[in-house]
Amino acid sequence: MARFLARRTLQGLIVIWLVTVIVFLIFYVGPGSADVARALAGRTAPPETVALISHRLLLDRPVYEQYWHFLTELLRGNLGYDYYHDESVAVIIKQAFPVTFSLLIGAAPLWLILGVGSGVYAATKPRSFLDRVFTGIALFFYSIPTFVLGLVLVLFRYYELTIHGHAWFPPSGYVPFTRDPVQWAHNLILPWITLALVTAGAYTRLARTSMLEVMNEDYLRTARAKGLKERRIVYRHGLKAASTPLVTQFGIDVGALIGGAVITEQVFGLPGLGYTAVHAIEQQDLPVIIGIVLVASAGVVVANILADLFYAVLDPRVRLS
Repeated sequence: MARFLARRTLQGLIVIWLVTVIVFLIFYVGPGSADVARALAGRTAPPETVALISHRLLLDRPVYEQYWHFLTELLRGNLGYDYYHDESVAVIIKQAFPVTFSLLIGAAPLWLILGVGSGVYAATKPRSFLDRVFTGIALFFYSIPTFVLGLVLVLFRYYELTIHGHAWFPPSGYVPFTRDPVQWAHNLILPWITLALVTAGAYTRLARTSMLEVMNEDYLRTARAKGLKERRIVYRHGLKAASTPLVTQFGIDVGALIGGAVITEQVFGLPGLGYTAVHAIEQQDLPVIIGIVLVASAGVVVANILADLFYAVLDPRVRLS
């Protein structure tokens, strides 16, 4: 297991390094990189001011010097400074990350419970009425765009209830957990439901398909012949064997969400990583964009390494791959 972890960690570090190279080339050597100094100085600024800004940002140096400075500062934890407010990018990300992480820790358990629970139950009663109902519901929510479901929830769960005097759900906003845990959860109920319903459909289909494949395996027939209860056979033996694709999917979803639930954060006005990234793109604030891209990439790599480790626990053959 130690060798497996070391190998996966090394592969993850290589991936992150390649991401830094690609990000640097896109933002600092790409077609729009030459306009950064002019955009910051303003259209009417004299050439001397533009040259001074380029020198400050190291844009007048060779590419390899720029990348070496970029990489060394990155290893020190310095992600640069916001072009327009001269604020540390690390501070901006530190402020936005708890919002995105709050979405993750609330929505992930919900979509696992809804998706895996309904998928396993549907697999135990194949071709039944409930199987068709769960499959249909999963496909329905899986097909709905996130922004549509979010706006529908805001409309019916907030506006309609508020009009009738039931202010149960706030429309938007974020309250830190350290300030008020109850209000923190209250403000995030609708975003959690939105993410959970959209994401759970994939888990319903995966769980159902995987369970149907393993339910007729010889070792499960042997367990039934020994007199084990069906519930124990399904959830202790069958689900464990069928959970490997679920773990893979969970790693992908968690990694993607760490990078920011862009649409959900926009709909509900949550100042997370996705919300911050959109505003940085609108302003062409390169350091903030680069910082969020690197944090998102690291999140995807870490989530997939953890998923691989859990995958190896479930299936020891993976450690030899």
